[in-house]
Amino acid sequence: MTDRPPREEKIRCDACPVMCYIAEGRIGACDRYANRGGRIIRCDPLTVLDRRIARGDEVKPFLRADWDGTLSGDDLFVTAVGAGTTYPDYKPAPFIVSREVDGADFVTVVTEAIFSYCGVKVKIDTDRHLGPEGAVVRAQGEAVGLMITSEYGSRMLSLGGVDHLTGGSKPEGRITCDTLLRLCNREAVELTVDGGATVIVQAGHPPIVDGQREERMRVGCGSATIGMFASQWQGLVDEVVVVDDHITGVVSEHQAGKVLGWPDTGIRIKGRRSTPGRYFQVAEPGLGWGGTDITDPLTILGDWIPKKGARPGLTLLMVSTTGEQFAYFVLDDDLVPQRRDLPDTLRPSVDLIAENCEPALCTVLFMGGAGGSLRAGVTRNPVRLTRSVQGEKTRVTVGGAPAYVWPGGGITIMADVTQMPDNAFGYVPTPAIVAPLEFTLSRAEYRALGGHDDKARAVEDILEHGGEYGADVRALGPTPNKA
Repeated sequence: MTDRPPREEKIRCDACPVMCYIAEGRIGACDRYANRGGRIIRCDPLTVLDRRIARGDEVKPFLRADWDGTLSGDDLFVTAVGAGTTYPDYKPAPFIVSREVDGADFVTVVTEAIFSYCGVKVKIDTDRHLGPEGAVVRAQGEAVGLMITSEYGSRMLSLGGVDHLTGGSKPEGRITCDTLLRLCNREAVELTVDGGATVIVQAGHPPIVDGQREERMRVGCGSATIGMFASQWQGLVDEVVVVDDHITGVVSEHQAGKVLGWPDTGIRIKGRRSTPGRYFQVAEPGLGWGGTDITDPLTILGDWIPKKGARPGLTLLMVSTTGEQFAYFVLDDDLVPQRRDLPDTLRPSVDLIAENCEPALCTVLFMGGAGGSLRAGVTRNPVRLTRSVQGEKTRVTVGGAPAYVWPGGGITIMADVTQMPDNAFGYVPTPAIVAPLEFTLSRAEYRALGGHDDKARAVEDILEHGGEYGADVRALGPTPNKA
């Protein structure tokens, strides 16, 4: 009879509420912590932003053996990426960093915060109709958010939130968490809108709507386009219509045309007239001209009126708000527009619209409520941290990126994920997102709010010895678009 092999020893990780038992050489369910030599370590190194590295350089090891020993508080910033968490939350943050900046003593409190209350706001630069306001947005068939009010030239999504993470089915929570994680780490995610389009979203990249890559966002609504370029068309064409899902513009009726002395043309537009030269609801929303559902712009025109200026030979330019679609017509003897080639004299004006359109991009803003017990990792009296942040005495950053702090109660933050290091976000299978969070304040303010001042350590000591979850450190230059 052979002896059984010894049972593999596992140790418990207490870095999150899942409390995994991890065997030697294995990693936990979050892919962030591992058992190395009987000790729980953080798989990713602590990330330090070093402004001495050329801006935008790739991440490189910051090994103690290679360190030249020089330090400047202005040059180095210890982020929470790779730092570890405060869980269980009664203990101080993983790193409380003391550093001198311009002769003043500052403290940066660094922790990877576990967010159940979090999500992303997504701005998609496109005129294409993605779906009606309030429509459910899905990933892998599960509801993960909704369409919210459109902004100028962009469609907006609100994804995630505690109700999707914890309030629905297990698949809904798991897929919501996965979707948020991938979006925050700047990966491409396919989303579908109920009653609308399928869109591939990736922070810092153009959206792909129903398989079509967007190249530019509109220069403005139809009315704004008339206001910007009316003088470019004067004397070259008798009438210009800028087709737009929201506000279609007609130059002869528009105030810009009137100021220029533009004569009436007898044109009639199907839709709801707002003010002179501005029309709402000329067509249904869609993927066609100017975000409408039309492919033939003439469908928005009614019969021309001779007594108001319509005549055979009258010329008409119809163009979209991006300059991607345009057509030139001449009225025949029956006052029916007949399509003709665009004259060379009008080509520069169409190109000018396109030139004034900015590149279409997807923007992903991480949004979370940094309240709850993580504040206990900063101070023994958590409400004082909230008041210090609200009073602008404490600066909040996310992976080194500046955060916008919402007014009102709590610490509700938003930050641009493109300004953070690669793979700055993680997750725990509860499910929740793990985001790097840093609080920076003067040493005097930190002591006043009851901070864990006895746990503060100099930057030199942290670079040399690491922390609870290991000693690996890396440095990288600030991202090119970081302030």
